[in-house]
Amino acid sequence: MIPSTILGLDIGGANLKAATVSRQARSVPFPLWKQPEQLPAALAQLIASFPRAETFAITMTGELCDCFLTKRDGVATILAAVEAVAAGRPVGVWSTDGLFLTPGAAKQQPWKVAAANWHALARFVGRFAPHAGGLLLDIGSTTSDIIPLHHGLPASSGTTDWERLQRRELVYVGVRRTPICAIWTDHICAELFATTQDIYTILGLLPEEPDNRDTADGRPLTTAYALARLARMLGADREQLTDEHLRDFAVRVHTRLLHQLVEAARHVYYDPPGRPELKTVIIAGAGEFLARRVVEEAFPAVPPAAIVSLQQEWGATVSACAPAYAVAVLAAEQHRVAEATVR
Repeated sequence: MIPSTILGLDIGGANLKAATVSRQARSVPFPLWKQPEQLPAALAQLIASFPRAETFAITMTGELCDCFLTKRDGVATILAAVEAVAAGRPVGVWSTDGLFLTPGAAKQQPWKVAAANWHALARFVGRFAPHAGGLLLDIGSTTSDIIPLHHGLPASSGTTDWERLQRRELVYVGVRRTPICAIWTDHICAELFATTQDIYTILGLLPEEPDNRDTADGRPLTTAYALARLARMLGADREQLTDEHLRDFAVRVHTRLLHQLVEAARHVYYDPPGRPELKTVIIAGAGEFLARRVVEEAFPAVPPAAIVSLQQEWGATVSACAPAYAVAVLAAEQHRVAEATVR
């Protein structure tokens, strides 16, 4: 019998995300690197907003936070927090072997569970591309995952962050938290004065959020303040530079980021020999709008009908918590398989 409630958790460095098989989902900001000791309380509060879970399915990326000396320490701390709030209920931790591990086994093999959320999502959404070649392009607030699929299964060259960065399957840019100076390096201030969410708010690709002060200067995420932050990147302010000048600069930063991701996507899919013909591209994440542009430029032969949008398939709330939803469903499916095997 399938547990009546499986709660999937994706524990990141900046956000905590949870989802159920029935597509209840929630994402809350949590700066893990600032307050790791508060993780159990934050998880407990998030979990309390769902029906009581009987089983937890876990994936994570927060172990990379610099509050941890090593990834092993980060994995152990995160799993200890999960076990504390689970209070004896079963916990499965997704690994890049495509299996759920017990917390004890995961602590012994930290590199198989560290930053494995991309693998869980790719394993799950591969069902949208069951034949020939596919690609998952997940552009989030902080990072972009470019995962080749072969007959519905992940076919990445690397499994750890280190390996995936070298192979460009992980590109450490996103549409919200990436400093502008990490994209545009010439003739600007190398300071955290503005981030990509300012660019995309100015360009109208992200909505204004007057209550959101998770910005470079702590002021609201509105077009007016975003323009001021962008002017500061150029060593100026809005008394010195026109809005037209700043909007033009925003377009140029966007274009450079787009081209960076286009080249990475082409490299990931075409440089290794033997890839099958690309038939389906799945786009996901907070930057789905950018992912679609990347696909159109990198793979012009892929027809629009072959681009699968997780926002359209699942809705904006669930797609924003896609890895949490993926591990919840994968846990339910593996439970069915185990039960059928026992029978």
